[in-house]
Amino acid sequence: MFFRFPISALILATAGFLLTACNASDSEPTQHQPLPQNLAEKHAHWGHYGGDEGGARFVSHTQITPANVAALEPAWTYHTGDLAPESFPDPFNSPALQTTPILARDTLYLCSPRNRVIALDPLTGEERWHHDADPALTGLYSVACRGVAFHDSSDAGTSGACAARILAGPLDGRLLALDADNGKPCKDFGDSGEIDLIADLGDVRPAEYALTSAPTVVGDRVVVGAHVADLRRGGVPSGVIRAFDVRTGEQVWDWEALPPEQRVAGSYTPGTPNAWAPFSADSARGLVFIPTGNPAGDYYGGERNGKDTFGSSVVALDALTGERRWSYQTVHRDIWDYDVPSQPLLIDYPGPDGPVPALVQATKMGFLFVLNRETGEPLLPIEERPAPGGGPAPDALSPTQPWPVLPEPLHPTELTEEDMFGFLWFDRQACIKQFRSLNYDGLFTPISTQPTLVYPGFMGGSNWGSVSWDPVRKLLLANTSRIPAVIELIPRAVVEAPGFSEPVELQLDTPYAVKRRPMLSPLGAPCNRPPWGVLTAIDMTTGKKAWEVPLGSTRDLAPFPLWLNLGVPNSGGSMVTASGLTFIAAATDSYLRAFATETGEELWKARLPAGGHATPMSYTGKDGAQYVVIAAGGNRMLGSTMGDAIVAFRLR
Repeated sequence: MFFRFPISALILATAGFLLTACNASDSEPTQHQPLPQNLAEKHAHWGHYGGDEGGARFVSHTQITPANVAALEPAWTYHTGDLAPESFPDPFNSPALQTTPILARDTLYLCSPRNRVIALDPLTGEERWHHDADPALTGLYSVACRGVAFHDSSDAGTSGACAARILAGPLDGRLLALDADNGKPCKDFGDSGEIDLIADLGDVRPAEYALTSAPTVVGDRVVVGAHVADLRRGGVPSGVIRAFDVRTGEQVWDWEALPPEQRVAGSYTPGTPNAWAPFSADSARGLVFIPTGNPAGDYYGGERNGKDTFGSSVVALDALTGERRWSYQTVHRDIWDYDVPSQPLLIDYPGPDGPVPALVQATKMGFLFVLNRETGEPLLPIEERPAPGGGPAPDALSPTQPWPVLPEPLHPTELTEEDMFGFLWFDRQACIKQFRSLNYDGLFTPISTQPTLVYPGFMGGSNWGSVSWDPVRKLLLANTSRIPAVIELIPRAVVEAPGFSEPVELQLDTPYAVKRRPMLSPLGAPCNRPPWGVLTAIDMTTGKKAWEVPLGSTRDLAPFPLWLNLGVPNSGGSMVTASGLTFIAAATDSYLRAFATETGEELWKARLPAGGHATPMSYTGKDGAQYVVIAAGGNRMLGSTMGDAIVAFRLR
């Protein structure tokens, strides 16, 4: 976990002092406006991981409103069973229930951390079927599955078994196709219902290649990337993106994040950037959008030999052929683990001459890149600003970095001595002393053999929870964390010397191992002043912040009565309704909250059985009631309560 607040420190903290960092807007909400018919139809069904294929996380259902949201109560709870001791034979495994269900054929489909694919009755939560993928989990730390995908062939005249199918990617590098009616493998897909994704990748070692995000279905293609383990070795598997025929499992194209002249026909290059975050798609334009990570070498960029070309970028690929249409790099020669961590958001940008098809990419730096979806050209200004030099491989660094002028950053772009925080005088002084000792020259300070301050830290900023979009109010909602990190390169000779015993990540095939940690005070809190987690609304007509509020309290990190609304580190995402509500859990305090989308006022919260580190979704059932559903499974790294629950709420 990152931190736990000591009792002695919190007794001396005061909420009034701590809550001055950000304020909600006090503007009056406007009356709800009817949705245009096209938006109402597009967002009536949560059929994709992000609600729609463009990741808006917006629903047109309006039964639950700011006026009645206080009457929400639990409707049903389902337990996946994944916390049973036998579920995780490796004590290293840390389960993370991060799934967002999808709704299709009057059924909720989801996955558990150990890849049980589950179908539930949306009115009662009763299990209709489950399929246990039984993946090999040895050596995996974060054991997570964030979602599944759905494809229906019945409109093409297909009937019988697997006319509709669920696509899922287990943690051991397979792609499954299951009958949506009963969970049985689709025998016509790949090898009796599955494809071995690692068979063509060469030397793949345990826990190096895993699918955590939902596959992306575009027409009759299913497109997948994978999480390739960080900080292991230079020869980790390629991060290749592949598309398969959704019915037969035949591979139809691949794309590797390398310049075309460096690609080797018939093989894949180890260490190329992977794409572990969710993808987005534009079926009408035949495009799939890929957020990429940085290449192997991670915090050292001296020996990448061109592998940086499409690293830490968003890439538009032709869904039929895999041809690259355009790409935009959000970090040049990334040595900060600032890989693009979130699903690209597809919106109609409210331009001065009318709507423009756009893509908004949230990053770990807290930047929002607003690009033309068809060309990749910026729709809002982005400057190339000078970046600090130095470090052990200065020639491998970029002299400039892209810096969006608008929208306003979601995260502070610098940390100063005045920002240092402590619950007590000596606590703050220790943080000031630590700050003065660190190598720090602002954002993009090169990682060094001296302890280097990195802010945002490796959590972000934004992360895999992405952002949500209200197309009526033109507001983008984003939750971010604000935790600085300290990262240090340790020379290989030091690590390999007799007697060296410090915990490091090896980063083999480079001259340096890596040591990293959050920047904490002696009393265990982050050294920067709170809030340590916020929820922000960006007005996309201006690019300015409409409001910003702390997200989460110290409950479950501290004893009563020391539950302070400081804003805490968070993991998960938000969901927006047409009636003007933003639902989000994500924080460490095991609450699902509803905020007024226009003002940021908290209108409701409900206690969850565990930390809700997932993204909620919503639908209207056949009983006419609107439901809000969230996975509550906790997160050991963040220190939140662990669990295995899927919880649904409806109006009483």
